[in-house]
Amino acid sequence: MKLSVMLNGVEDSIEILSPAPACRFRTGGGDERQAHVEVPEPGVYSVLLDGRSYDARVEEHPGGGVVVVIDGYRFEIDVHDPRRWTRKSGGRGDAGIQRIIAPMPGKVVRVLISPGDPVEAGQGLVVVEAMKMQNELKATRPGKVITVPAKEGATVAAGEILATIE
Repeated sequence: MKLSVMLNGVEDSIEILSPAPACRFRTGGGDERQAHVEVPEPGVYSVLLDGRSYDARVEEHPGGGVVVVIDGYRFEIDVHDPRRWTRKSGGRGDAGIQRIIAPMPGKVVRVLISPGDPVEAGQGLVVVEAMKMQNELKATRPGKVITVPAKEGATVAAGEILATIE
């Protein structure tokens, strides 16, 4: 899977050759690299890369994208998957419906919201387990829950809508 990435305002690309925990990837069309990635707690990634260990703290940014902090260094990252269809052709906006989508196949282990609930930016919505790791999917902006098709215990496919927020 090849993704376009904006890293602190600089455009680049990353090609994911195999997912975590034994992640293989290539950046900017360069050589293949390998990293071992674990998620000891939601929002924290333990990465072993080139013989060095890093703890990366990841938070979703209310304006879209994520902020990653590694050893005190802050990185603002916006990832664009060219295969994913979007109505917003000119970039991200704060208006419209937010769709919470399963990032990979997995199992829904917790649903933290119900239709009609108000949500805040960064609030946990659904927890999906994939490859023995639990991923809490969060709201990127405030809103009101419209639908929650995700059901605890259900198996979901990558790209499946788990919730919608207006």
